[in-house]
Amino acid sequence: MVNKIPVSVIIMTKNEEKNIRKCLLSVVDFAEVFVVDSGSTDQTQSISEAMGATVVDFQWNGQYPKKKQWCLDYLPFQNDYVLYVDADEEVTAELAAEIKGLFANGAPLNGYFVGFDLVFMNKVLKFGHRMFKLVLLNRHAGHFLDYNDLNASNMWEVEGHYQPQIDGSTGVLKSSMVHYDHDSLFDYFAKHNRYSDWEAVVRSNGAMSNLNESQIWIRTLQKRIFHQLPLKWAVSFLHSYVMKLGFLDGAAGFHYAFARCVYYWQIGIKIKELRYRTEQALGAELEGDLRKVHEGA
Repeated sequence: MVNKIPVSVIIMTKNEEKNIRKCLLSVVDFAEVFVVDSGSTDQTQSISEAMGATVVDFQWNGQYPKKKQWCLDYLPFQNDYVLYVDADEEVTAELAAEIKGLFANGAPLNGYFVGFDLVFMNKVLKFGHRMFKLVLLNRHAGHFLDYNDLNASNMWEVEGHYQPQIDGSTGVLKSSMVHYDHDSLFDYFAKHNRYSDWEAVVRSNGAMSNLNESQIWIRTLQKRIFHQLPLKWAVSFLHSYVMKLGFLDGAAGFHYAFARCVYYWQIGIKIKELRYRTEQALGAELEGDLRKVHEGA
């Protein structure tokens, strides 16, 4: 444990044997690593144990807390700070060194955002949409909000596209993680089909307007503006491909921007479907009430 970074790493898995080895190799400098596994049927658990990680079984009960918050609530941490790393992500040597420096140079802030270098179609995207996530935090000063999303179709056990709420100051680290955005294009589109189900629900019920999560200030402003815009699919393409210079990434940049455009198109038509189903259900309920009144008369 000498010279290890005093941070507990949390890696959430389910059937990640293709990714887990390189992910674990990227966090060897951290003092503690948990692999929180949701019933993998492949070699994820055995690989993780062989590489020295502490494997914890997780079974979601369909309620809150979801998996990230459950980890904060129940894992036997030895450190005050935790770092969330997805199995298809890698902590770069530069990021590990930067995090180590935070603790060597005094008391760190309660939370830090990290930028991600996306690998899409076997190319590291240097332009286009830049993703930041709050993944390093003081576990005593942060929690994930309940987003009223338990009724989202095809929703799963992990919190969706939102950040934890941090009590206190946050910052942005200079170094990046690497995110391999999919195992295959089939996996990529299947994942975003599920995500769009979730986002259609939280945009419809107003939960997406709840900005109590911690966020980089410009992101909060961007979210407020984007939430009000029509034709979000077109705006997202222009944002990634033109405004953020995605065209400089060549064909991969175009396809990524177009895939992001399709994602918001899915959300749009799924919101219309939800509204139609709600209207149909309310109409059927009203018709039933009128029938009861008529029969009672």
